[in-house]
Amino acid sequence: MAAFDALKKELQAAPQTWLVTGAAGFIGCNLVEALLLLDQRVVGLDNFATGFEKNLAQVQASVGPARWKHFSFQRGDIRELADCQAACKGVDYVLHQAALGSVPRSLEDPLATHAANNTGFLNMLVAARDARVKRFVYAASSSTYGDHPGLPKVENVIGKPLSPYAVTKLVNELYADVFGRCYGMESIGLRYFNIFGRRQDPNGAYAAVVPKWVASMIHNEPVYINGDGETSRDFCYIDNVIQANLLAATSPHTDAANQVYNVAVGERTTLNQLFEAIRSLLAPKYPHLAGVKPVYRDFRAGDVRHSLADIARARTRLGYEPTHRIGEALAEAMDWYVQDLGERPA
Repeated sequence: MAAFDALKKELQAAPQTWLVTGAAGFIGCNLVEALLLLDQRVVGLDNFATGFEKNLAQVQASVGPARWKHFSFQRGDIRELADCQAACKGVDYVLHQAALGSVPRSLEDPLATHAANNTGFLNMLVAARDARVKRFVYAASSSTYGDHPGLPKVENVIGKPLSPYAVTKLVNELYADVFGRCYGMESIGLRYFNIFGRRQDPNGAYAAVVPKWVASMIHNEPVYINGDGETSRDFCYIDNVIQANLLAATSPHTDAANQVYNVAVGERTTLNQLFEAIRSLLAPKYPHLAGVKPVYRDFRAGDVRHSLADIARARTRLGYEPTHRIGEALAEAMDWYVQDLGERPA
């Protein structure tokens, strides 16, 4: 945490201007909040395809009116170059989070995933290049590792993509690398591993596993596990992601830029373990969960069996040090999930 603590002091002493794309989404709104709390100037861009106005309203309430004045919002679409150019004007750093996530969504509609994740990404790169931003940090994905069986996942060893979504995220990395080589543009890709935390949507067909399971348990609905439950993931809390983004944008390490980094904890949790951890946290408030069991069904197409990150590169070059591991992160997130769902304990 030493590097991040020092950075926060530096930023408060010398505020910068940041663009957060996907500002109304789960990760984007948390980044907006963190930056405003550090007295930064923030521009938000979103078309509300997957984000929510309520997320920004919660950020506004959190930071207070004095800091909220430093936030300007542009409703726009990264698939439109003009929107990207307008958002990038006068910006020091770009934190590009806007995308269509989800492996299943990409299998059902690969054209929509390509339009947002590749055309939109290229538009943002061009706009950021032309605006001469200091650094372009973007949300990459652990899906890029594809079918490579090795564990832990190391940044320079990947396999073949297993979904259209994974293809789009790999293409982003290739474009960013080429813009560095051809235009001297500094970028950093952050390969997120199963991010969860406050303001993550529990609803919809493509909801992430943690909030979806929390909602199902509270509502006394079945919790479905794809496969035998021994599939494992490196679950990473939103506070770790905030730290990684800000460090990536500003790291002075000579080899920091034009690289990709794993953003995770470096620990593996099976879906069975995750189920029991969530159930045990909720059971004291919801007695109907005392003996509840998951419902197992077929494995899902496009999913990898195991995922575990090596975070040595991020530690060395960015100063990244995760502050929340799965147990403490779930405990911290649970109160927010329960409150957000608007449920009273039984």
